[in-house]
Amino acid sequence: MAGLLLAAGGGRRLGGRPKALLDHRGRPLVEHAARALRDGGCDPVHIVLGAAAASVRERAELAAYGISENPDWAQGMGSSLRVGLAALADSGADAAVVSLVDQPGIGAAAVARVVGAYEGRGSLVSAAYGGRRGHPVLFGADRWAGIAAAAEGDRGARDYLRRHADALTLVECADIAEPYDIDTPEDLHRLE
Repeated sequence: MAGLLLAAGGGRRLGGRPKALLDHRGRPLVEHAARALRDGGCDPVHIVLGAAAASVRERAELAAYGISENPDWAQGMGSSLRVGLAALADSGADAAVVSLVDQPGIGAAAVARVVGAYEGRGSLVSAAYGGRRGHPVLFGADRWAGIAAAAEGDRGARDYLRRHADALTLVECADIAEPYDIDTPEDLHRLE
């Protein structure tokens, strides 16, 4: 079970502060998000960087993780998802749990719950919050090519998930995680 952390965004609505480098509990946010995947049962964990990638590599302790850089990160999350799935193609993983760097309220417990719903290489599983689909999302390896082909702009896998809603298993996580995003300066109070 691989973990895939999308951490390439430039934080446009945060005044150009890359989200991966936001301070959370004294360390860059990217470290916390990667650890949540690992502690939730994912190995290997792969991180896709983009904006300020050199600074992220310099400031964050990421030696335990695979890293790819997305040169097209400004095109949106879809391009980072494609880069990450391509990087995992030869990993031998049967599935990938995809998480976003800007959701510090989602920790290892939610990852583990989603991992627990895995039912084979065709699996499609999503955390849910009050019945609404959220992150993390598990993609069985047999679905990676279709997801990558459909991933565009900031929609990531949203369209693919909508088209395959009948195959999607929702796993309620509202009791163990909070799906808020750190998108604007007003959201920064959520970081400790």
